[in-house]
Amino acid sequence: MARYIDAVCRLCRREGMKLYLKGDRCFKESCSFETRKGKVPGQHGAAKTKKPTGYSLQLREKQKVKRIYGVLEKQFRLYFAKADSRKGVTGHNLLSFLESRLDNVVYRLGFAPSRTAARQMVMHGHVMVNSKRVDVPSFQVKPGVAVELGNKAKSNETVKANLEIAAGRGIPKWLSLDATTFKGQVLANPTREDITLEINEQLIVELYSK
Repeated sequence: MARYIDAVCRLCRREGMKLYLKGDRCFKESCSFETRKGKVPGQHGAAKTKKPTGYSLQLREKQKVKRIYGVLEKQFRLYFAKADSRKGVTGHNLLSFLESRLDNVVYRLGFAPSRTAARQMVMHGHVMVNSKRVDVPSFQVKPGVAVELGNKAKSNETVKANLEIAAGRGIPKWLSLDATTFKGQVLANPTREDITLEINEQLIVELYSK
């Protein structure tokens, strides 16, 4: 599967905001986005650019959301088509589908420091859904399901440290967590109010509606 394997901090600088792609480091002063704030990556990053067009704003918003959740273009289009065919606001549906990915839930529960690490944890078979092992990061969780770690992951000191760090930041209200048993539960589908990231999903809807 194709994945971006270059330096991820440059992606934050390109989008002009923290995408939280490197876990705990993103919250430290040593974060590259903070130390090189305002410096767009690339040879011509410092060059004066023209005023962004409507299309460029829409494209940048789509790229930003893709990078936050770690999905590729084809997969992102499928999410949009699914969101568009569902009742309700298309942009809200799109974000709800992305938030409901298993790798994102593992990250939100605090089992992993980033979505990339959560994806790896899922693919290596360390995550169970309703007591059944699931190794598909894009698996869509639904209200009522339980997400927990396997026995090997439960004894991992790094996972324990991740949970302690995540506890200080809080768990989204659509999830619940029992840190003693390394088990979480999905209480409801995530709503737009549950997603605090700086995302203008309407720009993405406008881009794909052309």
